Amino acid sequence: MRVLGLDIGDRRVGIAVSDETGTIAGPHGVYTRRSLPEDAAHLAGLAQKLKAEAIVVGLPLNMDGTEGQQARKTREFAEAVAERSGLPLHYVDERLTSVEADRAMVEGGLSRRRRRGHRDALSAVLLLQEWLGSQRTGTS
Repeated sequence: MRVLGLDIGDRRVGIAVSDETGTIAGPHGVYTRRSLPEDAAHLAGLAQKLKAEAIVVGLPLNMDGTEGQQARKTREFAEAVAERSGLPLHYVDERLTSVEADRAMVEGGLSRRRRRGHRDALSAVLLLQEWLGSQRTGTS
């Protein structure tokens, strides 16, 4: 089962996609947001093109696990994409994925400028991989 992973920000959306077996997540780039209708149409079209069967979105919870304004905005965006695509929508706690992505890129020797361009896509990979792993172990 191919799955589309999205790390939704106010300006950009990091995109990841799993392999056909739903085992490994890989980066698929970054989309620059325009308007909600355009964004939902673009991402739904991408899901269709990639033959995705589900969408996983990182939910930016507060450190105490509650949902704040950013989580509400993320849900609104994700629901628009899911409605447009007709695909099931799943959320994964994305707290600290940007920190983890930065750490991985620093360890990989990427310059600060190059890290900026890859952070969103790598964050999407990390959250999608976490969700895929939870599906194999039954911990979702």
